This record gives sequence, structure tokens and C-alpha cells, in this order.
Amino acid sequence: MTEEAEKKPARVIVVDDQTVVREGIVMLLGLLPGVEVVGAAGDGEEAVRLVAELAPDVALMDLRMPRCDGVEATRRIRAEYPGTQVVVLTTFADDESLFPALRAGARGYLTKDAGGDEIVRAVESVLSGDAGLSPSVQRRLLERLSEPEPQSAPAAAPDGLTARETEVLVLIAEGLTNQEIARKLHVSTATVKTHINNLFAKTGLKDRAQAVRYAYGKGLVRPPAG
Repeated sequence: MTEEAEKKPARVIVVDDQTVVREGIVMLLGLLPGVEVVGAAGDGEEAVRLVAELAPDVALMDLRMPRCDGVEATRRIRAEYPGTQVVVLTTFADDESLFPALRAGARGYLTKDAGGDEIVRAVESVLSGDAGLSPSVQRRLLERLSEPEPQSAPAAAPDGLTARETEVLVLIAEGLTNQEIARKLHVSTATVKTHINNLFAKTGLKDRAQAVRYAYGKGLVRPPAG
């Protein structure tokens, strides 16, 4: 048997809730060697069903979808069907998207500006046991590893705040704007606003001035010495 016959194309499913995007990716991959698209899904629930039915080698997974998002679908696929690898293909490269996807078991992470050749390389990489990460994602991982450890949050955050909400509250108390908080945490401004709305709802705070007083009152921030 020749080497070409032995090396079968990677069997891939494409998961994206936007029909135009999904069909475009399927069409693009159909023009490239080394990949065979065997199915397409519009959300995470359908993706899990297709993996169970078709046992593809790789699922190209969008993240933000209705019913079941890409992170949850990735977690279920890797737990129930470990023979299928997951490569995330998404618009978003912020920490709030990247790290949950990797923790859920994704072995690759690309943004949608990736070309067809880059997608194929990522598929081949994860099937050979390597990570299939775009250069920008690799840089972000290295930056994250080189960052100093953040100060640990209180053992029991007040009023049921999550660790991230507490972190945002502390940065508000330190005088940072939403844009500055977003840059510091490597997330979008919209994500920061969501955290602020959540922490305001949990604590009953009405504005940033109240948030500052609350943070100092709960000992989350200490007054400057002197």
C-alpha cells in the first residue's frame, strides 16, 4: 500500500450558528487537500449529535451559539467521544473565550481570519498530538504565563461575587475606566460591562462611587499608606 493511500484525509465537521459562515467554511475546506468535510452543525447540541453519529476526527467549533455554546459542546465531546479532537474557530480571541475553551479540552484555537491552509495545519497538528494554535493565541498564552500572579481574592467573596467580578470591583476602586479594565484583563469592554452589571445587581450598588466605598468597606482595597 502506498503512503498516499495510507494517509486518509482528516474527517471534519464544521460547527457555526451563522449559515453563511458555516457554508463558506465548508466550501473553503472542500477545495483543500487533506480534509474531508463529513457534516455541519448549527449549534453545540447538533454538534454533539453529529460527533456521536459520524465519529469525525476533528470538530471545527464556533464558540458563541444558541442552545449549547462551543465551550460546553467541546467539554461534552471530549468527555464522551475522546476520539474526536476540537479546534475552535471563532471571531473572539479574548481571555474570556480562549481559556475556557482550552480548559474544556480544545486542542486548537484559530480566529476566523485564518486562511484555509492555516486551518488544515491546525487540523493536522491536533491529530498528530500537537496544539493547533494561531500565532496570536500562542503570544497571548506566553504573555499570560509571564504575567505576575494576581493578588488572591478573599477566601469568601462578599455577596456571592465571583473571583472575576471581585477583580473588576477592585479595579473600579483603583480608578480604572471600563476601557482600562478591559485592556488590563485582556477582555472586551462589553465583557467588563457585563461583570459590572452583575456585581451591581448582587451588591445593590447604584454607581461607581458606591462601588469604591463598598470595596474599601469590605477590605478588598486598602487605603494608601501615609
